[in-house]
Amino acid sequence: MRTYKQFINGELVSRPGEGMIDVENPSSGQIMAQVPDGGAEDAQAALEAARAAQDAWAALPAPTRATALKKLAEGIRGRRTELAAILAEEQAKTLPLAQVEVDFTAEYFDYYAGWARIYEGEIIQSDRPRENILLYRQPIGVVAGICPWNFPLFVTARKVAPSLLAGCAVVVKPSSVAPVTVMEFAKIAAGLDLPRGILNVVTGGGARLGEALAKSPLTDMVSLTGSVEAGQRIITAGAANITKVSLELGGKAPAIVCADADLDLAAKAVTASRVIFSGQVCNCAERVYVHESIADAFAEKLVRAFEAVRLGDPFDEPAPDMCSQINAEQLAKIEGMVRRARADGVEAVTGGAPADRKTGYFYMPTLLRNCRQDMEIVRKEIFGPVLPMLTFRDFDEAIALANDCEYGLTSSIYTRNVSLAMEAVNRLKFGETYVNRENFEGMQGFHAGWRKSGIGGADGKHGLLEYLQTHVAYIQY
Repeated sequence: MRTYKQFINGELVSRPGEGMIDVENPSSGQIMAQVPDGGAEDAQAALEAARAAQDAWAALPAPTRATALKKLAEGIRGRRTELAAILAEEQAKTLPLAQVEVDFTAEYFDYYAGWARIYEGEIIQSDRPRENILLYRQPIGVVAGICPWNFPLFVTARKVAPSLLAGCAVVVKPSSVAPVTVMEFAKIAAGLDLPRGILNVVTGGGARLGEALAKSPLTDMVSLTGSVEAGQRIITAGAANITKVSLELGGKAPAIVCADADLDLAAKAVTASRVIFSGQVCNCAERVYVHESIADAFAEKLVRAFEAVRLGDPFDEPAPDMCSQINAEQLAKIEGMVRRARADGVEAVTGGAPADRKTGYFYMPTLLRNCRQDMEIVRKEIFGPVLPMLTFRDFDEAIALANDCEYGLTSSIYTRNVSLAMEAVNRLKFGETYVNRENFEGMQGFHAGWRKSGIGGADGKHGLLEYLQTHVAYIQY
């Protein structure tokens, strides 16, 4: 069984008497690793190390800082197959998807390294003669990156890469549900000649370690990917110090299937967006609105697609389409939501129950019909392979139903009408809209939510700007 230490100030360290957290392999139910159950003392040590290192790190030219990102990318690629296997084991993620995550993570570090000579400030016209107004972009300082369990390695890179490139020092806290791959990343970092303290990785529960990081006066910014409830706790924890927050939270993404849509394309894309990583992705299609004239035909295609999904363990050959849910708690949540929906008149056209398997926490891909807009299953995030389907009469109704939600992360529309697609993009109140494709973002975009889906965002130019603050100089001569 693997055991890990905290990564603080360039060293792998442990505290005497520190408790450990068991990490479960969801496919087998066996304990595969242990990580430290850190708390306020670990948060303080990591933040102090980051604070001590940050000024010197920020003083380096950005292209020099970029070399650290390139080294991290090379370190990940050197262990790409091993890291993918560990990721698949700790998450019940299909091995091909785990490999995509690892490779995308390495590419992400290279992508942000390329921004070293690109990001810039501004020269602003003054009201006065013989005066220049210069707007500088400077690092925000010490960043606490709090990561989720569903894409732990990639989201770590999402926080570390722009932080380091901008001149910030960063403390990463992975989820205690799936921290192993991130701790392997910490071991990679420990083996590189990075400046001490610019990157720290500590593990522990969110209630103790996460909130300790967020409420510390040493923290200049908290970047969190997690639930709405976690985001609310982080905002509260940082309120006393007016700490900047960047939050990617939950989603309830609508998919709109218009009467003129390519139904085969839409069924394939919606299925892919619903069952990827067993539905445990925040930008997954979480509800689908179908024009009433094609509802039955589209439902038939979805049923065939859902029933063709192959369940299995991550290392099965050939690779399955979907594996276990992350743990028993998540499975119970899905079961409860579907059970309450069926008691309220919803029909499970296919699925609607856990899969009959000896080990793991499998739930069958499920299509629900006869749903109403006011139902829990339509309004609350499921985070599992369950899709409620509703119908609409006209485009205005589809937009209204899609926007009738407290979340605002992603959305999608399927239509052959370019004008209709453009109107949808302008009217949907979501940070992202996918047109005639599955829900999955690019690193050069900007993954950002509206409403309860978050504050700020990640990726691309604007993701880098999250970690920079402005400094305006008025210079008379």
